[in-house]
Amino acid sequence: MSSPADPYLIGRLELVRGRVAAAVASRRSGDPNPDDGFRGLYLTDDHVDALLAAGRVPAAPPPQGTAARRAALEAEADGALAPSPLRALTRAFALTAEAVEVLLVALAPDLDPGFERLYGYLHDDVTRRRASAGLALELVGAGPADAAGRALLHPGGPLVGPGLLVVEDLDRPFLTRALRVPDRVVDHVLGGQKPDPVLAALEVGVPPLAGAGSTSLARAIGAGLDLAYVVERPGASGASLAVAALAEAGRSALVLDLAWLDPADPPGPLVLAAAREARLRDAWLVAGPVDALADRGPAAVSAFADAGIALVLTGSRDWDPRWSRSIPLVLSAEVLGAGGRVSAWSAALGPLVAGCDLEAATAAHRLTPLQIGRAAGAARVLAAAQGRVPTAADVQAGARQQNAASLSRLARRIAPGAGWDDLVLGPTTVAQLRELVVRFRHRDAVLGSAAGSSRPSRGRGVTALFAGESGTGKTLAAEVVAGSLGLDVYLIDLSTVVDKYVGETEKNLERVFAEADQVNGVLLFDEADAVFGKRSEVRDAHDRYANVEIAYLLQRMERFDGLALLTTNLRSNLDDAFTRRLDAVIEFPVPDEDQRRRLWELHLARFPEPAADVDVGFLAGRLRLAGGAIANVVLGAAFLAVEEGGPISMSHLVRAAEREYRKLGHLCTPEEFGPWFALVVAT
Repeated sequence: MSSPADPYLIGRLELVRGRVAAAVASRRSGDPNPDDGFRGLYLTDDHVDALLAAGRVPAAPPPQGTAARRAALEAEADGALAPSPLRALTRAFALTAEAVEVLLVALAPDLDPGFERLYGYLHDDVTRRRASAGLALELVGAGPADAAGRALLHPGGPLVGPGLLVVEDLDRPFLTRALRVPDRVVDHVLGGQKPDPVLAALEVGVPPLAGAGSTSLARAIGAGLDLAYVVERPGASGASLAVAALAEAGRSALVLDLAWLDPADPPGPLVLAAAREARLRDAWLVAGPVDALADRGPAAVSAFADAGIALVLTGSRDWDPRWSRSIPLVLSAEVLGAGGRVSAWSAALGPLVAGCDLEAATAAHRLTPLQIGRAAGAARVLAAAQGRVPTAADVQAGARQQNAASLSRLARRIAPGAGWDDLVLGPTTVAQLRELVVRFRHRDAVLGSAAGSSRPSRGRGVTALFAGESGTGKTLAAEVVAGSLGLDVYLIDLSTVVDKYVGETEKNLERVFAEADQVNGVLLFDEADAVFGKRSEVRDAHDRYANVEIAYLLQRMERFDGLALLTTNLRSNLDDAFTRRLDAVIEFPVPDEDQRRRLWELHLARFPEPAADVDVGFLAGRLRLAGGAIANVVLGAAFLAVEEGGPISMSHLVRAAEREYRKLGHLCTPEEFGPWFALVVAT
């Protein structure tokens, strides 16, 4: 036999071997053909007659001294330096002596192949190499009609219920059903620590986050609590709170991230494996977010909540009483404050970012401690690829990598590539944009203070409207604002949101906001008046539902915790109640002549040196175009220049400007084009 390291387990298996030897001797004494080489493959007439005459062969009593030897093994285990995994399992699952005996009978073939052949002999069937229910009961001294013995093998019994034993061949009569010990239990009694494969993809290591909530939970655990629910806001970690509380209470934790759960997988096998693993480790189970299960119905969550183990659930939803027959302690996990955030980043990054202002670089990112650890790892990888230590840009890029891809299915993700120097706007507009950045960066510090408690019904998000004619730089400004905060821009595609069917637009927008709450990014609603328009007088059902749609949007925007930017060419079309709820309204006027000159120079500088006849002063003074139109003209001229094989010339710019004028519906006049008007007429 391959000897396990645990002397207690070796001794208990030897006792099982003694019982098997006694049963074999009993079989031989009543076997009419003990020397038949094909025994077990068929029944002879003599064997049938013997069965009819004698009935079932009575169970042999255990060998003499079995009880004394078991008592000696227990005493030796009590004094051993290393605890026995089998004894720990017995205590964790509160198993009786009879239950342990049955478990050992079923376990024996997994530890010693000799038991396979012996069990085949005792079954009178060489193909049946695992203990059957009847054989297990016989070997532990229970009869086939012993109700207490049979209860050990019932689905809700102490062995099958918690997953220590599996009863197979359910279509067979009870006594001939095979017993199998799961591989994870076999591994545990041999001292192994590798979790069940069902849990391997879900188990995560979560850093603790102590605070008032963790202290309250630790106090409740000490008082006997066995079920808690932690509500998570975006950027808050109920799992970190739970791990800190359990550590304070002197308990360990098994943490499962249910977001990795395949929606097609039933929760039953996972719950069984998780509950068993938690008890094998003598740990509390921490599982969440329950949002991954709640949409399947209350039963999916109650499978965890009523599993009979010490449990902390986490999720963003309010507790539903239908989730459990027990009453949990409900707590809220808070988002990391500035000090805690910097400490978490510093611990995750180490000393390599001593020169980086972590507070400024990470202020706009709401990440859990686990996400911060992953983001720090991503920042180190990015920096290593460039052969340098991590910078603030690496830290922000690592943080952006923690965004889920779900919002990208509803919006177009834009990585900011523009800076403040790319904006050609008036000083007032630039100042307002910088104030918007400051407001979002420090919203927690202000709204978390006593002075900020005056808006408890609203989220901590910031909403701003960029109003101005097309091409005045609204979208570019949104990109610059996002880049200053180290965030990506998510441009909402209104074609995926607006729906002609009643109620569908609200559902689509709810999906957008729900996903946006889970990412660190800037929501950009371009042409927002298409969705956030004025409410009208109700004249028919269509008007009523349109007004309901707008009212919903007003309420949902107030609850949003991120940064939402809306652009419009027609500010007057927006609903007044919506405008009142905005944190900022920033006007983008048409550029004046000086600004147009800067725009022409800026866009021309992106291409090779233009021809000598290019007159930027003439273009800026005569052509009253916005920045977007100027960019289009320069791009069109570049294509014309490439076709003709030379640099961008004035004729290229004039021809491209004429095309832009026509596109915009403007007339080309001699007053604007001056000496170049003949070229315009010729085209």
